[in-house]
Amino acid sequence: MACERQRPVSTELGLALVRTGVLSAEWAPSYAAVPRSAFLPALMWPWDMEAGHSVFVSRADEPERWRACADADCPVVTQWDDGDHAGTEPGVAATSSASMPSVVFRMLRELDLRPGHKVLEIGTATGWNAALLAHRAGAGRVVSVEVDEGVAERARGVLERFGSAVRVVHGDGGLGYPEGAPYDRIVGTCGVRRFPWAWVEQCRPGGMLVAPWGTHYSNADGLVRLVVAEDGRSASGKFTGPVEFMKLRAHRLRPVEHAEYVPGSVRGGDETSTELTEEEFTGGAFGPQRFVIGLRVPDCVQVEAEKRDGARPVWLYGLRDRSWACAYFRDGGGARVWQGGPRRLWDEAEAAHRWWEGNGRPGHERFGLTVTEEGEEVWLDDPAKRAGFRGIGGELGDGWEC
Repeated sequence: MACERQRPVSTELGLALVRTGVLSAEWAPSYAAVPRSAFLPALMWPWDMEAGHSVFVSRADEPERWRACADADCPVVTQWDDGDHAGTEPGVAATSSASMPSVVFRMLRELDLRPGHKVLEIGTATGWNAALLAHRAGAGRVVSVEVDEGVAERARGVLERFGSAVRVVHGDGGLGYPEGAPYDRIVGTCGVRRFPWAWVEQCRPGGMLVAPWGTHYSNADGLVRLVVAEDGRSASGKFTGPVEFMKLRAHRLRPVEHAEYVPGSVRGGDETSTELTEEEFTGGAFGPQRFVIGLRVPDCVQVEAEKRDGARPVWLYGLRDRSWACAYFRDGGGARVWQGGPRRLWDEAEAAHRWWEGNGRPGHERFGLTVTEEGEEVWLDDPAKRAGFRGIGGELGDGWEC
């Protein structure tokens, strides 16, 4: 696998992170003092960047390979299927992990954490990020909330053995931890589909919140950096770039059942075509297209099927009804399109793509988010210019409109 061949060590990775500007001077001492390897379990599934899938590594059986992967800039899955998984093969869904060091320090850089700040972290996972926060902020200044009791217990033990004074709380991270409020900084290490108002309430005026935010359309989130208003009644700020994280558990969707939407052939729907290519429509791994289309096409999920013989179907499924669409892309060309149900999902998605092109193909950094107790709104360039998304308060999924 890639990390085995490259055999990067912590120092080499640190220098690479410094060269790219990800690891700032403020965080370099924490990087040196708090190695990720101290927090990873003996059995883990690092992501093989070249092969494009997770692989099993055992520290007892392959110590050098385990160390190489621990010190590489790759994500590492530490739990599958909410702990119900057994064996060495990857499970169905990754449910806890250690993020890529480059992503971790990009988020920490955006947090603007100072010594003495009081910090709330949502999503403890291995405890590495919490230990980095504690090294920078100081002993007893970090509270970390973890929804999975087993993960929380393991992280608590590892942090204690490492000598990091972090309070680990087992609970619903969406509720924050009001007992420790107000906080100077709040960081979410999980993707959210609505920014929890509890986080804003528990952050002091002028305080900062950093978290991955996106829509149900895809996992292509944006990292958003919000500042709480002086009156505490809102928080607003810009997105800083693309990011992909596991979701806050309360914000997960159940997997789409294709047969509930298309019980027979796509030919039962209306057929059209598009000149858009797959690359133009999806934007690849970190293009902004999926993020933007998710803003403009509410209550919709995109699913990319496996590519075969140079062709890939891209499906759109409605979340409030059984509307569906399928764009059958071929390499280098457009696609045949079928759609059915009350909504014309492909028409909406193609219109969203035109909106993106008409506004100069904006990247994540041109968008911003404003959160109030009543709801949230995404804007383009300035808060007065709406980007087509407005979320209204209430239960997740209720009252979303465009």
